[in-house]
Amino acid sequence: MTREERYEHGMKVLEQVDGEAGQRIVNSLADTSPELGHQVVAWAFGDMYARPELPPRDRQLVTLGVLTALGGCEIELDVHINAALNVGLTPTEISEALLHSAVYCGMPRSINATLVAKKVFAERDLLPITNVA
Repeated sequence: MTREERYEHGMKVLEQVDGEAGQRIVNSLADTSPELGHQVVAWAFGDMYARPELPPRDRQLVTLGVLTALGGCEIELDVHINAALNVGLTPTEISEALLHSAVYCGMPRSINATLVAKKVFAERDLLPITNVA
């Protein structure tokens, strides 16, 4: 594929997974690092997200876990919690994944990610979540 074809393919995947939120991230890079925006679309979405070995919902679970573990990724978590909902994860499944992350990356990071999820769920009128065992 040419550079432009990879970008076009990546945009289709980005739109399916992240929708407007992903496009806003790419647009925000246009005046500072258009090449980074291009790589987000062409490589991350056109090449990596489009791979058939994992379905989109599983990719989003992995992404949420990694972003939670990294910490300081609230902007990306906002985008990917929305994406997780877009590809079929339920709010309860997302909440449970973020709860589970506390075991491996600590309470503070799990709480920070959960508060981002709370914001997204509120914006989408999906509260309250009840995942009490």
